Amino acid sequence: MPNVSYTHNDSYDEMVDISGQCRPHYLKFKKLLEEIPDEKLREIQQSTERAQLSMGMTFNVYHDNQGTEKILPLDIIPRIMSGKEWQRVEKGLKQRIYALNLFIQDLYNDQKILKDKVIPQEIILSSSNYLKPCEGLTPPREIWCHITGTDIVRDKDGKFFVLEDNLRCPSGVSYLLESREIIKRAFPTLFNKIGVRPVSDYPNKLLHLLQYLTDSSKPVVGLLTPGIYNSAYFEHSYLAQMMGVELVTGQDLVVKNDHVFMKTTQGLQQVDVLYRRIDDTFLDPKTFKQNSMLGAEGLFDAYSAGNIALANAPGTGVADDKAVYAYVPKIIKYYLDEDPIIPNVPTYLCSDEKERQYVLEHLPELVVKETNAAGGYGMMIGPKADKNEHQKFAELIRKNPRNYIAQPTLSLSTVPTLAESNIEPRHVDLRPYILYGEDIEVIPGAFTRVALRKGSLVVNSSQGGGSKDTWILYE
Repeated sequence: MPNVSYTHNDSYDEMVDISGQCRPHYLKFKKLLEEIPDEKLREIQQSTERAQLSMGMTFNVYHDNQGTEKILPLDIIPRIMSGKEWQRVEKGLKQRIYALNLFIQDLYNDQKILKDKVIPQEIILSSSNYLKPCEGLTPPREIWCHITGTDIVRDKDGKFFVLEDNLRCPSGVSYLLESREIIKRAFPTLFNKIGVRPVSDYPNKLLHLLQYLTDSSKPVVGLLTPGIYNSAYFEHSYLAQMMGVELVTGQDLVVKNDHVFMKTTQGLQQVDVLYRRIDDTFLDPKTFKQNSMLGAEGLFDAYSAGNIALANAPGTGVADDKAVYAYVPKIIKYYLDEDPIIPNVPTYLCSDEKERQYVLEHLPELVVKETNAAGGYGMMIGPKADKNEHQKFAELIRKNPRNYIAQPTLSLSTVPTLAESNIEPRHVDLRPYILYGEDIEVIPGAFTRVALRKGSLVVNSSQGGGSKDTWILYE
């Protein structure tokens, strides 16, 4: 086994407590790890990378001149969570998604939450993700956010916080599923010994959810992708294949009399449900962006007429606007009369004059984020940035305050990771996936993103991060 090099600092380590003792749910795995010679461990790591290549587990990085297609590095040392700590995460996520769905339904219909002034109306109406064409609509089964990926972090005391809600087209679940298959081959006997909960039935659960959205006795389901140049194309093709549904682009679709058909070698076939992996405003050039080449003209009309179900429903993005995120605790309280089980990270809205002034005076201490950016773009980590970057973001905030929020810099928890010469702690976050169909279900696994660079807090794959298999134990 390589040297385990842990320096205790302000971070919470998932395997080792502050006194250097291994946490109980890691004991069996740590024992196995200690029995594996260093050379063997690195062989397993190398074979993992070859397996990823052979499976086509790649993603694209936009604006990268060194080649667009890359492997997301998979570290072979898993992140392990006990059944008890997962139960709290699961309960908190179900609460959150239930409340957010009620919120979106209210927002596009009665707008009680705005009339009661729980959220300022201008925060919603100024959101680029609030879609006026959705006003008055109710999607099939009254479900808007069918598939959600919620980003969670732990602070130095081990307490969970929700960092972001991703309700538009959250990606990463294919890496969760494929990584599990690869790691099972690396440690074939360990899963039963430790009691790791399976995740392999996710595609079946997703298909069942999509079929539930239509009354058709033989529902035809498709997965709508922007195409091969999209960063998550591997995931789109993987999920379509695993569900046994057609993978289609906008050019494969045609709308007639407010019904959607896909072109097949047998002629046109009506589609009942689309799992769309295209952003809202690219879905239909007739209703949204006129220059969109990705969607299908008339698709939104067919959806409005109730002739096709779309997952996630158009308009859900308003709930993962980072300025709206700041109000989620109030949203939960308003609709459920409950306090959030998993709290938000404290958030400063730059649109608020008093909070903006605080942010401008404390930029070196804060993380600043664009309210509608993703993938680690449009973000500044104050303690890691220089004066020029502080100045740049100060100007951006003053120019467009609504476009920015700020949060304190959390010391993300760490997980043992195979580094160049040792096993060392690296910072991670956690993205569980929640499916909302007949019930709300949290998949007992997650996409753990890891900052592979020592000391880095940026875990995004597009910014040099990697991934880990996440083991949720029965006990």
